[in-house]
Amino acid sequence: MRLSSALQLGLLGLLVLVSGGCDDRSAPTGAANQQRLTVAESLGGAPEPGFARATKAREFIFPRDHGPHPEFKTEWWYYTGNLQNAEGRRFGYQLTFFRNALHPETVPRSSAWASNQIYLAHFALSDPAGEKFHHFERFSRAALGLAGATAAPFRVWLEDWSAAGSRGAILPMQLNAAAGEVAIDLSLESSKPFVLQGDQGLSQKSREAGNASYYYSLTRLPTAGEIRIGEASFQVTGTSWLDREWSTSALGENQVGWDWFSLQLDDGRELMYYQLRLADGGPDPLSKGVLVAADGGSLKLTPDDIRIDILDHWNSPHSAGRYPARWRLQVPDQQLDLEIVPLLADQELQTAVRYWEGAVALQGVSGESKVQGYGYVELTGYAN
Repeated sequence: MRLSSALQLGLLGLLVLVSGGCDDRSAPTGAANQQRLTVAESLGGAPEPGFARATKAREFIFPRDHGPHPEFKTEWWYYTGNLQNAEGRRFGYQLTFFRNALHPETVPRSSAWASNQIYLAHFALSDPAGEKFHHFERFSRAALGLAGATAAPFRVWLEDWSAAGSRGAILPMQLNAAAGEVAIDLSLESSKPFVLQGDQGLSQKSREAGNASYYYSLTRLPTAGEIRIGEASFQVTGTSWLDREWSTSALGENQVGWDWFSLQLDDGRELMYYQLRLADGGPDPLSKGVLVAADGGSLKLTPDDIRIDILDHWNSPHSAGRYPARWRLQVPDQQLDLEIVPLLADQELQTAVRYWEGAVALQGVSGESKVQGYGYVELTGYAN
């Protein structure tokens, strides 16, 4: 997905504002708050000369593909998860790292601060019992060790926020982040193989050639570790999800955002589906997803396979955004019928690009059997 020149300027402006290249905030103010970007501006599909584009299926090679792909404009490492402690108190978390290249060539410079790469990270913690959503944003240049990514050993970081392999291997992955009064220290294993999204990992987002990403997921990552809120510490277990994408361009001119679901069912299956939205509010035919079986096998999903009905809305007190807030999701051929409900209404990130991303609970039926579970939903383009 392509970050436009407007987003590049926004990133650079924020770097100047924070002077050290890093900013933590739960509600941006001042100039940064006034210069918000829309998803359409940030991920528009105009070609970017000099960068590689995702135009055909490729072979994925690990651990190399866990690391950065600087020949492409942008990429991300996207972790979300639902956890609980021994007493049943639930938490949701998000830790995401974004790399953005400012231009396609590396220009030699004498300054140790010079860098062609900008990193952005979001850290969020949902605490339904405490009725609070904590979220933070950071920016930094990839210079002087402030931020970066490596494949072997695997590590992506922005200052002291990081995702890293351990003992020289990819797994277990260690996640660490702390900001304000909250922190996470989590270890993630994997119980399933990689899922290549789209066509063998090529995920076409709009009709124009090259408006696509390379995209794979780890859909069920058993997770254990510690969450801190103020002086309280919670030992937690649960499951996480990793999405990896890299691209140079993505959205077409008639696309304004998406509704993205990653759901983990208690029968051992996972469902991912993103519904791209057109300017008239309708779904794009290129929306797609996957249903992952308990044994790791996968079934591709198209708009003909799935039905999503919005059952409620939430009006943000922070923006003009009106977001969907409860859904009925059906996969008729699989006799799957789910109701999805946010664990907290207010899980809106007030960052450079404003969006809603939060932990959800689900329940329903699969054939004649009851199913339930947890997941994450991301909603973009509703609060321009």
